[in-house]
Amino acid sequence: MNNKQTSTPGHVDPEREQFDAFKELPRDRPIMMLNLVRFRDKAVYEDGRETTGAAAYATYGKESTPIFQRVGGEIIWRGKPEATLIGPQDERWDVMFIARYPTAAAFLEMVTDPDYREAVKHRQAAVLDSRLVRTGELGGGAGFAG
Repeated sequence: MNNKQTSTPGHVDPEREQFDAFKELPRDRPIMMLNLVRFRDKAVYEDGRETTGAAAYATYGKESTPIFQRVGGEIIWRGKPEATLIGPQDERWDVMFIARYPTAAAFLEMVTDPDYREAVKHRQAAVLDSRLVRTGELGGGAGFAG
């Protein structure tokens, strides 16, 4: 995808207020996390190493997957965006996916794991902008309103 770069990254990590609101929600039920990710053309590492955003994100995936799987996480859907029908035309994503966790507590266990905290540095270097939305299940239905 065409990544129009800006000097300032968009949303990469949660703000303290957002993370605190997440922790206030029930922790004992399954959650799905909708992920929308836009890569930098060039990753930005504190140590100056050079690689692409996509390659840095692949490293993040390789290093974080064992922790993700250990807490019971699974990717239930992954896609590559093709066109935006509704929404800002300048808001583009390179990858989107839905990660399912057996509980919100499992997600919190993952993000506080010391090995994950090292792996996430690759995500921070790779990502220009992202969205991470916690969702709960509503159940199936025949129509859009459930």
